[in-house]
Amino acid sequence: MAFNEDIVKRAKDNTYFREVLATGPHSQVVVMSIPPGGDIGEEVHGDVDQVLVFVEGEGQAILDGTASRVNVDRLVHVPAGTRHNFVNTGETDLRLYTIYAPPEHKPGTIHRTKAEAVAAHEKAH
Repeated sequence: MAFNEDIVKRAKDNTYFREVLATGPHSQVVVMSIPPGGDIGEEVHGDVDQVLVFVEGEGQAILDGTASRVNVDRLVHVPAGTRHNFVNTGETDLRLYTIYAPPEHKPGTIHRTKAEAVAAHEKAH
């Protein structure tokens, strides 16, 4: 299904930890919101590249153990096989949109909280 929306507005308006907006055969568009002090959770996607673009807040990207700052207008490319985590170090939600290639989540997935996302991941594995 084609997708043509104001992605920055969708990301800024998003209050869910994760919401899948569009899924194609080779990629997926997702918005995320991480609360202050929260994180995405350290992970590795064995065969999935991920691109994250930050639209609100500030935080830290940790890629294969190396930390660097992320904030508005920062793009981070995470190649498949890279251990990564993103931590909100600011006082407001860290909001972003991300592209997975190939898709990582079931189409239409919504995880309102990180706890919900972790539970769904554990159930699937």
